[in-house]
Amino acid sequence: MCIRDRIKNVRVWSEDLKLTQPYSISYETIDSVENVFVHIELENGIWGIGSGSPAEFVTGEDHVSCLNVLNDHSNDLLINKNINSIEALCKSINETLPSNPAARAALDIALFDAYSKIKKVPLFEIFGRRHDSLYTSITIGIKSIEESAKDAEEYVARGFHLLKVKTGSNVDHDIELIHKLRETVSSSIGIRVDANQGYSKDDLIKFVKYTEKQNIELIEQPLPRDFDDDMKDLPKSIQNKCAADESLHDPDDALRLSKEPYRFGIFNIKLMKCGGLSPAKKIAQTAYQKGIDLMWGCMDESIVSISAALHIALSSPTTKYLDLDGSFDLAKDIVSGGFKLKDGKLIPTMRPGLGVDLLGEISD
Repeated sequence: MCIRDRIKNVRVWSEDLKLTQPYSISYETIDSVENVFVHIELENGIWGIGSGSPAEFVTGEDHVSCLNVLNDHSNDLLINKNINSIEALCKSINETLPSNPAARAALDIALFDAYSKIKKVPLFEIFGRRHDSLYTSITIGIKSIEESAKDAEEYVARGFHLLKVKTGSNVDHDIELIHKLRETVSSSIGIRVDANQGYSKDDLIKFVKYTEKQNIELIEQPLPRDFDDDMKDLPKSIQNKCAADESLHDPDDALRLSKEPYRFGIFNIKLMKCGGLSPAKKIAQTAYQKGIDLMWGCMDESIVSISAALHIALSSPTTKYLDLDGSFDLAKDIVSGGFKLKDGKLIPTMRPGLGVDLLGEISD
């Protein structure tokens, strides 16, 4: 292996990317966005960038613990290692940092960015491209019905074709909300729902019954993760419309949820839950083998990791849904590029790697 392909430097830091405005989901209000970043440099001058967005309420990992393990382990994991041994490097990262998926994701993404630059291809070519571009949804947080309808009008005017609505606080309110949104936007606009574990089984049945004519595309994580088995008793028509989110963290969860009788017809893969591109690919392979559709989601994230998720989503044959709006409401970022948003679609650049440009110098 070429000595010039060795990693000679690793930089780790965190940034509060801030939000243009706070938003609420069924169990939390979010008003800041701490992301961690990993920048690697090879002997040949090629660099790679990765980012992580820890979500303590989902994975138990906060940005302090994430940053600490990166500072403690990044050099040992990467310095003087050859980038061409990327599979072995990712395996070592997963074994060393089992409780820090966002930290693993930041390292993993940086490696794949640099590796695909060495190969002089966009990242999606490493995995094999299956889609040219896909529509993404944009999220409406928990608000009043009037505010939600106003947001829906604004997003449609901006060119979005898919709306994802946060629900789960009160099922009767949610039913009224969906009816109002459908009155507000045309039938050509897709509506998705994310209950964030806020429903009981009876709530879910009621919601589906009274929104049946509103053409809901999918329902994300309706029940609490601990009540996954309750999903087995539901009609197949409801299961097929439901996406596992908080119930699906890693490849082991994918194997558990893909055993018959199925609980969900859709897997929502997030790099920040599973630990990066390598484990995401394993989840996608399980879904493909079992005929389960894929949704690719995100936290509030830098363009860095959103771009990484887009590349692997476009490389997965069973990808059906994109929910990669996590960088749209950031007040700032450390990179530009990665993709273009055109008429509600995310289109990757054709440049090598993630296709992002640093907006400033990376200090030691």
